Amino acid sequence: MTDSDRFPTDPDRKLADRYQEIARLAGGLAHEIKNPLSTIRLNMELLAEDLAESDSARDRRALRKVRVVEQECQRLQDLLDNFLSYTKIRALRLEPASLNEQIERVLDFFRPKAKQAGIELATYLSADLPTVLLDREAFHGALLNLVLNAEQAIERGGQIVLRTYATGDGVALDLIDTGCGMDEDTRSRIFDAFFSTKSGGSGLGLPTTRKIVEAHGGQITVQSEPGHGTQFTIKLPVPARLAAGGTK
Repeated sequence: MTDSDRFPTDPDRKLADRYQEIARLAGGLAHEIKNPLSTIRLNMELLAEDLAESDSARDRRALRKVRVVEQECQRLQDLLDNFLSYTKIRALRLEPASLNEQIERVLDFFRPKAKQAGIELATYLSADLPTVLLDREAFHGALLNLVLNAEQAIERGGQIVLRTYATGDGVALDLIDTGCGMDEDTRSRIFDAFFSTKSGGSGLGLPTTRKIVEAHGGQITVQSEPGHGTQFTIKLPVPARLAAGGTK
């Protein structure tokens, strides 16, 4: 390994500094947009209440238009929240944790929705999985993004499978769905910010998930074919000190 591999060069530092400055400015702009947006939403709600009390045909037409504005305000609010989550730069609070327990936590939250959608959840979690270092809240969000993405790809009656296993130097999670799958072009772009195949989607869920996984020193990959479902694989390292201490 050369010195340039181990230490960032001046151009690398300048590029990283420029990226962080752009991210900071974009985050600040998003916060500034949220304030007037909240004012607009509040006034639309008050206007809707006034119009709802009227029996005139004109006011009913106006109320329908106000509802459209309210929906678009909510869509902008969701987009801003997702964007701020994506650009947020903070130090992870890494603690020894069980990957299996994190999966069960996400599934406990998701099971009612899966039942309502007729989706079967199947788990094959290795009992002797090594302990890893996780920021529990951040990783919970990453896993939930993947599960919700799988749910949106599945027609009623489908299945989501989660399996964990040890690798040579860490642990891995496969999340497999029986959904519609993706073609090569879509598959190559799903981790790009703002790319989405869903109407009204922010295109930030999967990029945020990748960012969180990579912040844990891990990697995420995807395999998919149209009509044959999708498999996401997350690989996480196991620090030597935890590997020497046994499993959890």
